[in-house]
Amino acid sequence: QVQLVESGGGLVQSGGTLRLSCAASDSTFSVYALGWFRQAPGKEREFVASISWSGHFKRYADSVKGRFAISRDNAQNTMYMQMDNLRPGDTAVYYCAAGETEVTVSTEPNYWGQGTQVTVSS
Repeated sequence: QVQLVESGGGLVQSGGTLRLSCAASDSTFSVYALGWFRQAPGKEREFVASISWSGHFKRYADSVKGRFAISRDNAQNTMYMQMDNLRPGDTAVYYCAAGETEVTVSTEPNYWGQGTQVTVSS
């Protein structure tokens, strides 16, 4: 079972930038597709982005296309999400997840991290 730990959240002004990281407990990380989700207060958790085990295939929610970029470094057992041009609507707890493919991880992740708070002020 892979354990995932997010970091990099914080408070930023509208238009600002953050980079989230998701570190895994061991090298089995490299066989999994990975994803980012978010949950805003009073809302359901929603898919944000996913990446295949190789890093070649990526998927994004329409709301973040062109602003967020997902990547991974299997040698470091770490996944990243660069978030540019942040908006107040991006405020949420962000979770990383691991699953079988970049498609199935977007709907049926096998493992979850604990989350990191991102707050965007207007």
